[in-house]
Amino acid sequence: MTIGVLAALVIMFFIFAGLATDYLWYQQLGFTRVIVTQWITGTALFFIGFLGMAVPVYVSIDIAFRFRPVYAKLNSQLDRYQQVIEPLRRTVMLGIPIVLGLFGGIATSSHWSMILQWLNRTPFHKVDPQFHLDIGFYVFSLPFYQGLVGFSSAVVLLSAIAALATSYLYGALRFSGREVRISRVARIQIAVTAAVYIGLQAISLWLDQYATLTDGSNKLLTGATYTDVVAGIPAKQILAYAAAVVAILFIVTAVIGRWRLPIIGTALLIVISLVIGAIYPWIVQRFTVDPSAKSVESSYIEKNIKATRTAYGVSSVKETNYDAKSTASKGALANDATTTENIRIIDPSLVTDAFAQLQQYRQYYAFPDQLDVDRYKIDGKVQDVVIAVRELNQSGLGSSNNPYNSTFVYTHGYGVVAAYGNQRSADGQPVFLESGIPVKGSLGTSKNFEPRIYFGEQGPQYSIVGGNGLNKVELDYPSGNDDNGNNATTTYSGDGGPKLNNTFKKLIYAIKFQSEQIFLSDAVNSKSQILYDRDPSTRVQKVAPYLTLDSDPYPAVVNGRVVWIVDGYTTTDQYPYSAQRSLSTSIADANKAAPAYATDQINYIRNSVKATVDAYSGKVTLYSWDKTDPILQTWQKVFPSTVKPMADMSGTLLSHVRYPEDLFKMQREILGTYHVTDPGSFYNGDDAWTTPNEPTKTSGDTSLQPPYYLTMKLPDQNAAFQLYSTYIPQQTNESNPRNVLTGYLAANSDAGDTKGSISKNYGKLTLLTLPKTDNVPGPGQVQANFNADSTVANVLNILARGDTQVKRGNLLTLPVGGGLLYVQPVYVQSTSDTSYPILQKILVSFGDRIAFEDTLKEALDDLFGGDSGATTGDAGVGTGTSTGEARAPERAREPERGLEPARAQAQARAPDRERARRPRVLL
Repeated sequence: MTIGVLAALVIMFFIFAGLATDYLWYQQLGFTRVIVTQWITGTALFFIGFLGMAVPVYVSIDIAFRFRPVYAKLNSQLDRYQQVIEPLRRTVMLGIPIVLGLFGGIATSSHWSMILQWLNRTPFHKVDPQFHLDIGFYVFSLPFYQGLVGFSSAVVLLSAIAALATSYLYGALRFSGREVRISRVARIQIAVTAAVYIGLQAISLWLDQYATLTDGSNKLLTGATYTDVVAGIPAKQILAYAAAVVAILFIVTAVIGRWRLPIIGTALLIVISLVIGAIYPWIVQRFTVDPSAKSVESSYIEKNIKATRTAYGVSSVKETNYDAKSTASKGALANDATTTENIRIIDPSLVTDAFAQLQQYRQYYAFPDQLDVDRYKIDGKVQDVVIAVRELNQSGLGSSNNPYNSTFVYTHGYGVVAAYGNQRSADGQPVFLESGIPVKGSLGTSKNFEPRIYFGEQGPQYSIVGGNGLNKVELDYPSGNDDNGNNATTTYSGDGGPKLNNTFKKLIYAIKFQSEQIFLSDAVNSKSQILYDRDPSTRVQKVAPYLTLDSDPYPAVVNGRVVWIVDGYTTTDQYPYSAQRSLSTSIADANKAAPAYATDQINYIRNSVKATVDAYSGKVTLYSWDKTDPILQTWQKVFPSTVKPMADMSGTLLSHVRYPEDLFKMQREILGTYHVTDPGSFYNGDDAWTTPNEPTKTSGDTSLQPPYYLTMKLPDQNAAFQLYSTYIPQQTNESNPRNVLTGYLAANSDAGDTKGSISKNYGKLTLLTLPKTDNVPGPGQVQANFNADSTVANVLNILARGDTQVKRGNLLTLPVGGGLLYVQPVYVQSTSDTSYPILQKILVSFGDRIAFEDTLKEALDDLFGGDSGATTGDAGVGTGTSTGEARAPERAREPERGLEPARAQAQARAPDRERARRPRVLL
């Protein structure tokens, strides 16, 4: 007994320690209301579910036992059962309800989110086209009512089973051949229980008619079809009434003691359900719908199109016919200077190694595999930049990775590295506008810029920082010749984590992280702070559990601070008539694997919240971005004062807000089919589009081409920072695919300027639709043309020999010159361990022409007859050594030396461009 009590106390203390650390974490961030609300709601629902399950089951068992026949004649088998159970009867009578109650309580408490939404529901002020009920009923109320009926049905069914078992065990229910004998009390109990259960099924059937509008099982559309409206919904209504009548018949049986009526009623209910619930809908579908499906389903397809476009926020997309030219003429790009001078030739998915070799400095720093694209105002002009944070990577410490160093010394990363997106140095390196340790550049300096990165995507599990400041043990940045040299140290002065200012806090955190150092080390004092849950997405998800987060938080320098910007979505799968899509599948592409989501199938999405996480202090700020969203309004009632209005955003922060990728990918997935608004054409599927596969991947790789951020000018619009993607026809013949361009989708990503003015065009979707008679090559076909060109292939094959390899950068598509221009940077990299990709050549294509030159300007001029009229940022003249490149090892430049033999061979084999009209190849 003593050991059991002690074990229980230890377990309870561990549970308490976990709850206490959670509370301290939320308290430090100022979001205590969030965790307390969840705890109170979850606890209340647990007891409601526990009592709602345990009490009816116990009462059912108790009634069956209490009113058992005292002198019932039992067979020998039942008598033996009673003898076995009798010593444990009280335990069983209490134990079964308690165990079932625990399951009921846990199941109920896990639905705290649904309950809170129902209690604080907000109308959409839009009605569905079938029942004319507010959309909020389907999003907030219907799931709650269905869940309540489902839980109640489970309780009643378990109670009935318990009553039947007890009645049978104690003789109230006996079977003698074909005869069934039942006592009066047992009859009443079973009949009433059956009536309640059938009554609940009547309610469930009635609710099912509304659920038809969100049913996605039909291959044609989500929502009620002709068969559902004509046969399915009326059938559910009739069955609901019939079930209610059967429930009344069971009540009659409880009073008069005759089972014939409810048995006949139940049999008739089964027959009716088969006839009008299955056979009649089949007849309607087979003989009315199938022969004339296109016309019969037309109005329902129209409802589906309208609801889907509204739910995914694409109803206002601006569609423009774009008759793309295919002939490259002189001066054709003169009117597209803004676009051409901002063409990004630095591929953020390829230059990570270059950033690492030139700017990592130590193995305990790291950059992400995929860098981010943003824009900054440099010398009065907005520039697209490729940006990354130099984060801490403790796995690179090697033998120095001991508990003390990993907890107290190596605690943070340092600085931001940014390169011009449209420039490269003469030797093919990125041209940095922010780099170095200590930081230098245009985005911030050591005097007015906080470069330390305590919160990021690659940080350690936890660090203990701060202290009394007398003994600076945290490594700030390496300033000596080696790791043991005169490195700069610091003491954290922010407010980023709970303070370890008493023995209790040290103890509970030592338990949480299973580390005795937290409790015993003399490096922990009353001013120490423990930093954990440091990933920006993790922090935002914990303070806003109702959000689905974008999979790509990105860093920005805002008012001298590095902040992570995280986009948050409100989603549901209960929007009537809206098509359901898999969120994880829709956002997966060549640069991003499919993440896992708790709710993956959705049919409504809004970018309702923009969140920021300070990289130094860890402070989380939520901004209401779509204040009209009813789901966000509902959660603001649940967690008041946790989301700030958009007006509180600073102008600098607003200038770095961009249209989120995951939302854009969902919308491009929807518009691939739902750009068609004519029901007949939609049914035929003759104009369905899809996103092309990533053209630089191997033929067997079906990963999609990702969207790209670029500053450009769309036809009849002002220049803006855009997120774009392309479309090709949906492939119905895999043996002969058509890789021609059918559409070009762009989203305006300029939210505002540094003065705080909000752009009215932010989020504006533009869809350029190409004529069906045009055969403008798509990305896959252009890449194939590049690869098949004998001159280009010859040179690339030469470059790929020996100790170098060729890497093709992102293939960009730009609507300029009245047509579509393709631009692809070509990198060369040595196979040595310390090498990195060097940008050497630029491939461009317009119509059926190709050019292949050292710089973008040369390539465009060559492509457009010697004078494109374009202004470009890539002249290949930057030094590339003013901001840290000079510190890179000389062996990192081996790819350049390895190209010397290829240069001579390429020049010897280059054909006469004017004669052959082939691209000029100069290495």
